[in-house]
Amino acid sequence: MDNRETTNKHGLEHWKLMAICLMICDFLSLHLAYYMALWLRYDGVYSHIPQVLRISCVLFTTPYALVAIGIFWAFRMYRGMWRYASYSELVRTFCGSVTASILHSVLITLIFARFPLSYYIWGAVAQFVFLLMPRFAYRLLLFYKVAAFKNAENTSRVMIIGAGQAGQMLLRDISTNPDLRDKVVCIIDDNSNKWNRYIENVPIVGGREDILPSVEKYRVNKIYYAITAAPAEDKKEILSICNETGCELKTLPSMYQLVTGQVTVSAMKDVAIEDLLGREPIKADLREVFEFIHGRTVLVTGGGGSIGSELCRQIAAHGPERLIIFDIYENNAYAIQLELRRKYPDLKLETLIGSVRDGRRLMDVFSTYRPQIVYHAAAHKHVPLMEDSPCESIKNNAVGTYKTACAAMACGCERFVLISTDKAVNPTNVMGASKRLCEMIIQSFDAKIKAGRADEIPQLFTGLAEEPVDGELFRRAKTEFVAVRFGNVLGSNGSVIPIFKRQIEEGGPVTVTHPDIIRYFMTVSEAVSLVMLAGTYARGGEIFVLDMGKPVKIDTLARNLIKLSGFKPDVDIKIVYSGLRPGEKLYEEKLMAEEGLRKTDNKLIHIGCPIPFDTDEFLSNMQTLTRAAWRNDPDIREIVMRAVPTYHTEVPPVVAEAKEKEPALV
Repeated sequence: MDNRETTNKHGLEHWKLMAICLMICDFLSLHLAYYMALWLRYDGVYSHIPQVLRISCVLFTTPYALVAIGIFWAFRMYRGMWRYASYSELVRTFCGSVTASILHSVLITLIFARFPLSYYIWGAVAQFVFLLMPRFAYRLLLFYKVAAFKNAENTSRVMIIGAGQAGQMLLRDISTNPDLRDKVVCIIDDNSNKWNRYIENVPIVGGREDILPSVEKYRVNKIYYAITAAPAEDKKEILSICNETGCELKTLPSMYQLVTGQVTVSAMKDVAIEDLLGREPIKADLREVFEFIHGRTVLVTGGGGSIGSELCRQIAAHGPERLIIFDIYENNAYAIQLELRRKYPDLKLETLIGSVRDGRRLMDVFSTYRPQIVYHAAAHKHVPLMEDSPCESIKNNAVGTYKTACAAMACGCERFVLISTDKAVNPTNVMGASKRLCEMIIQSFDAKIKAGRADEIPQLFTGLAEEPVDGELFRRAKTEFVAVRFGNVLGSNGSVIPIFKRQIEEGGPVTVTHPDIIRYFMTVSEAVSLVMLAGTYARGGEIFVLDMGKPVKIDTLARNLIKLSGFKPDVDIKIVYSGLRPGEKLYEEKLMAEEGLRKTDNKLIHIGCPIPFDTDEFLSNMQTLTRAAWRNDPDIREIVMRAVPTYHTEVPPVVAEAKEKEPALV
């Protein structure tokens, strides 16, 4: 706010100065109203007015005006923002005026004399009109001033999508704000009953199919999406149409603005790529999460990464006894530590540096802090890099998960939640195969615990300093192991979105591996909600799967992102197809063909029925695989294939359309 508008040169607040001016105006208006009423009653001839009525009116009106101003103050008629005067201000003025008029009629009759009935009626009407005039005249003058300003050539011509409450509030903000160089020229709404009608002199020109012709007809260069309750698929379709126009496009961030009455241009945000996914967001019942986490010690491996750091934020908000951040990369760990200490100064927070490959370091951390819940997010995720360094993928992802799970069992952890990926399904790359190994590890551990044979789990030794853990600790283990499988996370360190944005900022080209490649996408908050819900639903051995809706073509994603950045694909920014990278598939599956799905209480979260496999044979293969990885065996892929039968190094020639069918729910 401009400070020059808040006080005058004597330091008086602007609204108080306006209130004093209105009081003076009302004081004079009340005199004029009742003098005029008496004068009109006697046909405008002053000499016809009886002397007793003239004297009574003069003596009574001044003290009445002072009392009436007190009544108007009680009705908050001097604290309104009259540039936004509307129905509520009209009602308050009417109620205050009627109350004062009744008081006037009673007191002047009892104290002085009985006046003609028309005097009371005309006096009350004139009083109400005179009270309204200075208040709404200010808004009227401002309206014409703003209208003249908005007719200037450099004004943006705006289309509003949605003629509901949010759209009307937005229109009102634009119409009354002289600082905005916006002029609303048309409104779009799918409700045909509203077509060819007007809101504040702005036409509602049609539905979504009229967006493109209306942009051209009305020379629109800005579009504001102001629908708060549309299904995600409808929102995606409308925004996709708007995206084709090349106009600047903004949308409301949430329903919160509508509830709080903050639907303003300043509250609008740029349309993000996730707005075009066309899927309803996951709505987690965070009460269950609160009850599960509250008062417990929680450890997050990879806590500085995109998923890990969001997990830490959500966990910190649910009142844990202690939160432990464990990460190998100190910069990310330090950043989330500073953020959480600032937001939650009373949180018991430990930030520890270490590798999940280091069994001794893990045992030291687990035995010292005794975490009851572990979210295992530490992993290598970049497919091409892992294809070039396959042994590192096995060491960090598979062996790291194995050692972390062993430490959790030995130190009495209650729940272990593995962060997995849809790339673990029928993997064609080492990274996906390593995550499938992680899933099989926790399923094996869970099976051993339930069979009372956890002490048979072999310990993997990869360093000279490591020592065996007492088998009795494993025998008493009660840890419940689960995995959470989801697709690509928008904005994460491994996401394609930051790469596309950087390429667009550099002027292109944007590189897409294949025109038909598809992926499932979700937001970071959805991913974390799912992970945390898995901790509450878990009974041990499950693989939780998110119903991520329809997959998205990466080519379409890239083109939408270019349009959202204000450019035209293949005109301003070129798109180049670089070809599938080693180990990359055209599609990603959420489940293997052999797996079925069971429902949970959340209709968008399902449980994959585990594929049976020989646990003892798998654990034996893990020992062989660990030794091979540590000696950097060039034949590591062949060894992985023996442990993961679904792993194939050659991508099957299947197009995306052939994979649209999903396993039926059972």
